[in-house]
Amino acid sequence: MDTAAATAAGAGPAVPGTATGTPPGQRTAPPDAPRDAPRDAQPAGPGPRRLAGWRAPRLDPWWLAALLFAAYATLSLLRHLTMGTASWDLGIFEQAVRGYAHLGAPIVDLKGPGTNVLGDHFSPVLILLAPLYRLLPSPLTLLTAQAALFALSSVPVTRTAARYLGRARGLALGVAYGLSWGLQKAIDFDFHEIAFALPLLAFALEAVVRGRWTAAVCWAAPLVLVKEDLGVTAAAVGVVVLIRARQALPLAVALIGFGLAATAVTLGVIIPGFNGTGSYDYWTKLGGDGAQGPAIGAGEALHTLLWVLLPTTGLLALRSPLLLAAVPTLGWRFVSHEPHYWGIDWHYNAVLMPVVFLALVDALERAGRSPRPWLRSLAGQLPAAAVAAALALTTALPLARLTEPATYRIPPEVTAAERLLATVPDGASVEADIRPLSRLVSRTRVFWIGDTRGIAPDYVAVQLGEGRTAAQVRTEAGQRHPGARYAVSGTAGDFVVLRRVSGP
Repeated sequence: MDTAAATAAGAGPAVPGTATGTPPGQRTAPPDAPRDAPRDAQPAGPGPRRLAGWRAPRLDPWWLAALLFAAYATLSLLRHLTMGTASWDLGIFEQAVRGYAHLGAPIVDLKGPGTNVLGDHFSPVLILLAPLYRLLPSPLTLLTAQAALFALSSVPVTRTAARYLGRARGLALGVAYGLSWGLQKAIDFDFHEIAFALPLLAFALEAVVRGRWTAAVCWAAPLVLVKEDLGVTAAAVGVVVLIRARQALPLAVALIGFGLAATAVTLGVIIPGFNGTGSYDYWTKLGGDGAQGPAIGAGEALHTLLWVLLPTTGLLALRSPLLLAAVPTLGWRFVSHEPHYWGIDWHYNAVLMPVVFLALVDALERAGRSPRPWLRSLAGQLPAAAVAAALALTTALPLARLTEPATYRIPPEVTAAERLLATVPDGASVEADIRPLSRLVSRTRVFWIGDTRGIAPDYVAVQLGEGRTAAQVRTEAGQRHPGARYAVSGTAGDFVVLRRVSGP
């Protein structure tokens, strides 16, 4: 199909607007890019005109984001309400945000009594959630905020794709991004600070594609406040800017220097300063000869890389320099021996999704202008293939649970456990494991089971397993806290709550 035919079919390439004085490095929309209808084509009357406004192409990314938010939030909240929490991470972040909300330090007792979380990971961006949490002190607040941030990141992806590939293909890639396995796995795994990184990266790379270098730098720079390793990612965005526009050299160099310097200061000064040991705990996870396990093999790394690139972009994203923004995140995982950093589970791949999808958009726009017919044909067909792959994979991913009636039912044993945990009074100190702590952090001082460092808590709340009994839990509590005596306060299903009846 020649260029004219492709354009008429809505598959045309984007043509740089040199004749209209487009600034160097900045692109114009393709001939079939979405535009509002001309005035003489608008429906007569205020009612039809208002409805037409709601259907305007410029609103497509926001409508999609709203639908994604509803899906993400529903999945997260139902998972929490049915006590499907899988780790202590939600409790850790809630304790940090609770500290900020009460105008104090982000103390996370789950990491050890009095531990300042800034000595573990540098994520001061969490302070943005403090006002909302002060009004609504609940883990549901964090989960809802995460769903909103994930959904927001789809706006620049969809908008950029529609601008350069046309409305239909833009929506297709927006849906593929929203349903991508990296986002679904992260939404299904509690809350993490990387939720803030997704929209920042997406808006930064959108600005790169559009040739708005100052905006790209302004969106990328705050990544240093999300997590300590993302300063290098900000620097990588600066490298992409440098590659795309030599005239933006001062901005690119400033971002590269800022990102690297922020990372060095954070790892070398700030985190050790807040850490009781004067170091950065996660250095021990790097290298292949650490005590925690063998180095990750090439097979595991290749498996993850193929999952990142193949079902999402068909490897075409490799044609875009934007993919360089993914190198830092993949790099520190390559040199780590921690098995959780690889594979498709957990939240570690979410931050890669905006990068690979916007790299795909950039590569498709370039391919649409290629003199090679096969490449132009591939560019025309890949958005449909990407959304088809995302829909097919979703049948085996977390969002598929939204189609199952059981997802919306709260089991009676969960209701009973809720009533039992509600008997723990506000302000009490509690030693707990994963599932009980998610119900107690917002109103009590919670320690991780076995890590109270000499503090005898007022209560112990645990979930039984492996044939353990309430009597065994009581005996273990006495062994952990010599001089304190505990009695069974209540049981519900496989949950047990102990109350301290004597001792310090």
